Amino acid sequence: MAEDWEFLRQVPVFAGLEPEELQHIASLALLRRYRKNMYIFMEGEPGDAFYFVKKGAIKLFQVLEDGREKILHFVREGEIFAEVLLFEGGPYPATAQTLEDTEVGIIRNADMEKLLSAHGEMAVKIIKVMSRRLRQAQNHIRDLALKGAYGRLASSLLQLAREYGKPREDGVTIDLNLSQQELASLIGTSRETVARILSDFKRLGAVEVERQRITILEPEKLKGW
Repeated sequence: MAEDWEFLRQVPVFAGLEPEELQHIASLALLRRYRKNMYIFMEGEPGDAFYFVKKGAIKLFQVLEDGREKILHFVREGEIFAEVLLFEGGPYPATAQTLEDTEVGIIRNADMEKLLSAHGEMAVKIIKVMSRRLRQAQNHIRDLALKGAYGRLASSLLQLAREYGKPREDGVTIDLNLSQQELASLIGTSRETVARILSDFKRLGAVEVERQRITILEPEKLKGW
């Protein structure tokens, strides 16, 4: 993807590097295109690369013992994933699957390690990403322990709006195409329960649902759960 090096300016981990350095990183990156619902890697496969999203969106999830899917987090344009393997190695701890047609940049871990040795500030930025995701995971565990399904969904919608929200005149639209099943996998409940809760939130005037896009209209009505 050498000709697309200017896109790397939009990836926070690479922000601040000189054009020559960005061109070098682009020369190391392999660009791959995936259709919606395709797998990028599977949980347990050897982890040998660092990824960033050039276009589109993915979900990272694990499969529980009973076969249910547990979504860990989502990744959109400009964000990185599989970064934890740069520091601990081993297999991929989760499966990555596209939510829509997606373009992904891939850099071998060996090449990324050399880049991090030359640019310590990149390592700091990656650690900050890992720290943010750890904090989100801790908050999610707290919600699972202390909140019912209504509270967990309300909390997750508010967090998604903060991270992936696009403001509009009457609210904030979550810029992810999420099915009710994916929301159920995120908060640990059934699709039927999510459908019922969303219907109740709509009646309250808290959200608007159009196909797989959710708009938060009245966040205060969600914060009360």
